[in-house]
Amino acid sequence: MYLAKQKIKSMQRLIGIYFGPSEKGGRGVFTAMAIPAGTIIEICPMIVLPPDDFQRIHTSGLHDYYFLWGDEENQCAISLGFGSLYNHDYEPNARYFVDPEEETMEIHAIREILPGEEITVTYNGHPDDKSLVWFEDPNYNKEKKS
Repeated sequence: MYLAKQKIKSMQRLIGIYFGPSEKGGRGVFTAMAIPAGTIIEICPMIVLPPDDFQRIHTSGLHDYYFLWGDEENQCAISLGFGSLYNHDYEPNARYFVDPEEETMEIHAIREILPGEEITVTYNGHPDDKSLVWFEDPNYNKEKKS
């Protein structure tokens, strides 16, 4: 009975998605199969942290893996699944969408992705936003982030 009341999402990750070493640095997410544009690649559950933890994340090993969260972006969230492993690209082949109510993030292909290709998103949120991301911004200081 409990499951019948839950909003169940039919698929959580495409078969053939895997993580491995990335030429972009660290690890990345790749596909072993062709993924057509418009396909949902993964639905990731999010762990949303309270505003009090927002400042602490900047001095932790999780700093490079969190997402801004909340209407005022005064919270942060960690994505489970492969969600925090998708690397940044200014010409991404995928895009993420967050669902605050369900506390999930969906990764969608925005163009065809070929077998062996790394799946990338823009950390700016929208593929048309080409502004510098934090790790390329010479003025960014994570200790003074608020």
